[in-house]
Amino acid sequence: MLLIKNAVIHNSVSPEPFRGDILVSNGKIASVAPSIDAPEAEIFDAAGQNAYPGFVEAHAHTGLHGYGVGYEGADYNEMNDIISPQLRAIDGIQPFDRTLSEAAGAGVTTLCVGPGSANVLGGTFAVIKPLGKRVDDMCVIKEAAMKCAFGENPKRCYKDKCDSSRMSTASKLREMLFRAREYAEKLDAAGGDPSKRAAFDMKLNALVPVIRGEMPLKAHAHQADDMFTAIRIAKEFGVRLTLEHCTEGHLVADELAAEGYPVAVGPTLTHASKFELRNKSWETPGILQRAGCSVSIITDAPVIPQKYLPLCAGLAIQAGMDEFEALKAITINPARHIGADARVGSLEVGKDADIVVMSGDFWDIAGRISLVLIGGKRI
Repeated sequence: MLLIKNAVIHNSVSPEPFRGDILVSNGKIASVAPSIDAPEAEIFDAAGQNAYPGFVEAHAHTGLHGYGVGYEGADYNEMNDIISPQLRAIDGIQPFDRTLSEAAGAGVTTLCVGPGSANVLGGTFAVIKPLGKRVDDMCVIKEAAMKCAFGENPKRCYKDKCDSSRMSTASKLREMLFRAREYAEKLDAAGGDPSKRAAFDMKLNALVPVIRGEMPLKAHAHQADDMFTAIRIAKEFGVRLTLEHCTEGHLVADELAAEGYPVAVGPTLTHASKFELRNKSWETPGILQRAGCSVSIITDAPVIPQKYLPLCAGLAIQAGMDEFEALKAITINPARHIGADARVGSLEVGKDADIVVMSGDFWDIAGRISLVLIGGKRI
């Protein structure tokens, strides 16, 4: 049992911070109050410091594209099959990768990590804590979302094989969703009779949770037209959707807000390395948030080093985003975006004791982190 005393608490629920205590017991937040008396608890005096929820990354490849391995040793893209929904991030994550320990040390305590964007369908993302020796024990959600990709990446990777236009990309995704819907209908019709089931198909079987609304499509889309293609297809099949990257989101913010899909913005701390990034701006998260979108800020690590997630929020603040909204964009919003908000993203009773205590503001890389807890364990 640990009692954090005298902190300025930023819970990601109330816009106004307050001075108080946080009691941690059995890996969970047991109490948050102006003053807590727990004689049996170890005391951590946080006087003069801020306490935040552990930061949450909604979209990265941390642990799959490891530190110092180069593209040759990376495990985040299958480059031989443009349709690969059967792949799972948990089968490629390296728990000992240095970027995971760096994330934890910087207060990034929950990450949604998975395949890259080479393929129209790339496989499932996993929600993990950056702490452990075995990925099975690190998982919050083993299969949280199904990656799909629009735009330049599938075209570039498969231009001499099977995909050289946005029309081709969209048609390939539609075809798989049509087939997966038929496959799911046959499974349902067969009931418990194995003799009536459709022949097993690993790719279609992987898409059944998407068709049934149990798992969202996680759509890589930078350009405005790609975002609307993702929305169009999601509506056609009645499936859930999150929009990832949203580089041109500020150009169509009102339309995206009206649609209501969660948006993840980034990576922005990079050079505009391809045509579809030419409208990149730090103003995008704030514009989308003010329009009414639920905004997460992402690093797409290792595109931006994972430890700089809070810095990215700070640069969005500098570009006009409200400070409390920027905090939400790396805590409770991404927690909701990845379906993990019942456990992480805010300092509330019953949630995992993922807590960051630091001098200075959350976005200030000059601030000193004095305590990081992941599930109540000191990092």
